[in-house]
Amino acid sequence: MDLRIGIGTDVHRLAPGRAMRIAGLDWPGEEVGPEGHSDGDVVLHAICDALLSASGLGDLGSNFGSAEPQWAGAASDDLLAETLRRVRAAGWEVGNVAVQLIGNRPRVGARRAEAEERIRSVHGIDVSFSATTTDGLGLTGRGEGLAAVANALVTRK
Repeated sequence: MDLRIGIGTDVHRLAPGRAMRIAGLDWPGEEVGPEGHSDGDVVLHAICDALLSASGLGDLGSNFGSAEPQWAGAASDDLLAETLRRVRAAGWEVGNVAVQLIGNRPRVGARRAEAEERIRSVHGIDVSFSATTTDGLGLTGRGEGLAAVANALVTRK
């Protein structure tokens, strides 16, 4: 069996007036949300990036970059659905994905399992989701932005 592993990252600045949508969930009560060409969901973007990398299809920017006007304002769920379509069309199936959010907000602990289940039910992939902070260091530590890192395992059909 042919196996491949990909790594993906995504980073977005936080801005007032933007909805906080992370891991496919809305986080009401947050005063800022990620800026971006799409809805800025760093968790789903990092998953896309890892899957595209593992499948030899490039990265998030080369597939859905800001030069692609049809993806302006897109829901990250749509980006992940299209990523999965492309990965499968290239002859790969998703084994599993592990993704970690890096930032001070939102507080993920109480909703971690909800996020995993939502991604599984909407997209049909096995995902492990976690979060960490950077103890006040860098743009995530200062609350200026969010980052995510994902690892994906794909297998040849």
